[in-house]
Amino acid sequence: MTNSPTLATLEKTMGTKFRNKELLLQALTHRSAVRGEDRKKSYERLEFLGDAVLELAVTEFLYAISSKPEGELTNWRSALVKGETLAGIAKEIQVGKYLLMSRGEDASGGREKDSTLADVIEALIGALYLDQGFDATRIFIDTFILSKLRELLAKGEDRDSKSVFQERAQEELGVTPTYRVMEEIGPDHDKMFTVGVFLGDQKVAEGKGASKQKAEQSAAEAGLRKKKWLRK
Repeated sequence: MTNSPTLATLEKTMGTKFRNKELLLQALTHRSAVRGEDRKKSYERLEFLGDAVLELAVTEFLYAISSKPEGELTNWRSALVKGETLAGIAKEIQVGKYLLMSRGEDASGGREKDSTLADVIEALIGALYLDQGFDATRIFIDTFILSKLRELLAKGEDRDSKSVFQERAQEELGVTPTYRVMEEIGPDHDKMFTVGVFLGDQKVAEGKGASKQKAEQSAAEAGLRKKKWLRK
């Protein structure tokens, strides 16, 4: 499996070649494909690492290219690392077709779920970091993620999703959104949260994340899409 031409194709698309193919395989393995203690062989731990590596690379890049104040740079960073952006990149390089997952997860559309695709991009970054170090990983991030900055700013995507959703909810409906934790799984050091965003008693959408804050942002992004509230 580690010599699969499918993995070689993905490596070519990414512009790299893994020394340790098992790391690449792990980054593509959904939790549904493993059980019990083997859960450590899914992409979740690599995702945790990749999230930190990505944030450092993006922060370093933005600090170097701009003298904007901290708050504005934080918004730019959020636009680059948010789930919606990462999921879009995953679709560009067709990550979904390489994923290993259960038949049930596959049948439910798991290969196209934005939350899964975003997580896998972070896992690939974590795997690449372990395999080749920060400089090589930064090349991948530069090519596929940092190159999106101009486009995201032009579309107003540097605005915080929760803030935008709240503004639109108040404008359109006169209602302030609320967020509730729907599910919390995993040990304390490796939690996964599912959060619902509500308008009154109506649940509009759900989002997942390794923290409540990330899950809320993901839910707000999903809510904006569901309500077709395009950013102004």
